[in-house]
Amino acid sequence: MRILVIGGAGYIGSHVVRAFLDSGYQVTVFDNLSTGTRDNLFEEAGFIHGDIMHPARLGAAMAAGFDGCVHLAALKAAGQSMLCPEQYAEANLVGTINILNAATAASLGRVIFSSSAAVFGSPRYLPIDEEHPKEPENFYGFTKLEIERLLAWYDRLKGMKYAAIRYFNAAGYDVDGRIRGLERNPENLLPVVMEVAAGLRPQLSIFGDDYPTRDGSCIRDYVHVSDLAAAHVSAFEYICTREESLSVNLGSEHGISVLEMVDRARRITGRPIPAAVTGRRAGDPSELVASSKKARELLGWQPRFSDTDTLISSTWRVYKDQLRS
Repeated sequence: MRILVIGGAGYIGSHVVRAFLDSGYQVTVFDNLSTGTRDNLFEEAGFIHGDIMHPARLGAAMAAGFDGCVHLAALKAAGQSMLCPEQYAEANLVGTINILNAATAASLGRVIFSSSAAVFGSPRYLPIDEEHPKEPENFYGFTKLEIERLLAWYDRLKGMKYAAIRYFNAAGYDVDGRIRGLERNPENLLPVVMEVAAGLRPQLSIFGDDYPTRDGSCIRDYVHVSDLAAAHVSAFEYICTREESLSVNLGSEHGISVLEMVDRARRITGRPIPAAVTGRRAGDPSELVASSKKARELLGWQPRFSDTDTLISSTWRVYKDQLRS
């Protein structure tokens, strides 16, 4: 089967491409390389240099004939979305409408969507399951929730089947070392920790140490990016077989605090990783942990690489090797 991966040159996208290739699919990447990199492209996958904001180019790509597509193209910095909502509205909402309309015109009726735990906002209870109230607290999360609603309408009106996969905190790198491209200007904890360990940043900022958690720092649910990628393949096969849409949460179901992550990273890298506590960031919940029960039951999904040591060691290997080159 033929899959178009939109945003497939990015950090998560390249792992998704690798998972589909490993499962025997023919894969084509559609990416504008604004945040993705050619280092993340595979020889056995096709590549189209294009932008979802250019409907004609997108439509021409889809007209080549695909059995489904994966939509990973989006702006994703929650803080920035509150400062520049117009950019996020255009890139995430208008861009997605372009994708759905091009897919409809090309009779491409299966879409896997990269959603986010940001659709939920602050947790009312833990772990967060799919029935948790959806009250996003930043504009990024709002765009992800609106896209899920758009997908539901395209399913209802056009018969387009979709899977909305709500990531918690993606981390780690391919454990076989096949993906080498570093994220550009990362904002998530682990790549920032790695940049400090590698000497690319002087120190790490820890946003608050007075939360009601076991060590005062925020707790998050980190899931290995290869585990996320495997779920995309399973979700695509689910909607192909069942001809029904679904939305699932994906996390390790185990929380790691910021201080725990930094301490373990110091041990694994052997680097000091200077850190300084600063003030809390607005809208940061003290703890976020997922329930992945639905993904286990419907997709047979189990995280294989989402333990703390694998998350850190697989990431450090890439950063360390990049420093040598």
